[in-house]
Amino acid sequence: MAWYAYCIAERQAFPELCRHRRPMPLTGVTGLFGNQTFLFPASDLAVIVSEHTAEDSARMDQTAARDHARVVADCFKLSTVLPFRFGTTFTDDDALRRSVRSNQRHFMANIDRLRGKAEMHLKVVVDDICPKTVARAVTVGQQYLAGLRESATRQRERQSKARALSVQMHRMFLPLAEEITCKRMDSGKMLLDIAHLIDNKTIERYQNKYTSASHELKECQMQLSGPWPPYHFVHRSNAQQHNA
Repeated sequence: MAWYAYCIAERQAFPELCRHRRPMPLTGVTGLFGNQTFLFPASDLAVIVSEHTAEDSARMDQTAARDHARVVADCFKLSTVLPFRFGTTFTDDDALRRSVRSNQRHFMANIDRLRGKAEMHLKVVVDDICPKTVARAVTVGQQYLAGLRESATRQRERQSKARALSVQMHRMFLPLAEEITCKRMDSGKMLLDIAHLIDNKTIERYQNKYTSASHELKECQMQLSGPWPPYHFVHRSNAQQHNA
């Protein structure tokens, strides 16, 4: 029996596993393609899985990806979780057990580090202040060099603004950890994609800070989502990239 894996959780969060060594149905959580999800016990951990067939592999699409994320989010309500990458499968029970056993220390360290924590996701859009190209009469060679210099100047200004804004966000929200990416949008604006790791007990305070920041930073368009499982803060292992 092949298994599709959603995430790893703490076994102690599921009392029904205390006296069982075989997979048990996880009630109230439906997996990909409407399949039943199971709690697969593995030492001090539980792997949330569903049965997987070759036909299922051919049906993996955006809807399946959303369902994967939904299952992880539902399990996050019950336990600290370590999400698997979308599409992770194991050929049988032994393959799954071997993977967890060989990475037990790594998984437990991640669980301990992320216990009681959640991820908040900020999208911040601002105008790109980089200068526009100024037309001038130059030769082809001069135009090429001028373009290189202008591009480098724009990139430095963009990076400088992104750093200043990310520092400002850090001071406002005071996360435990953060992951930030910055890119220029087709509209010409600049997007900062920010993941903040915070303590579960501070979620309401974080949301209040977001409300204040939205009113204070008039030049920014801000969007908040979460709390989410800590996708950006799981230290990956080879096991979490395994596909049968």
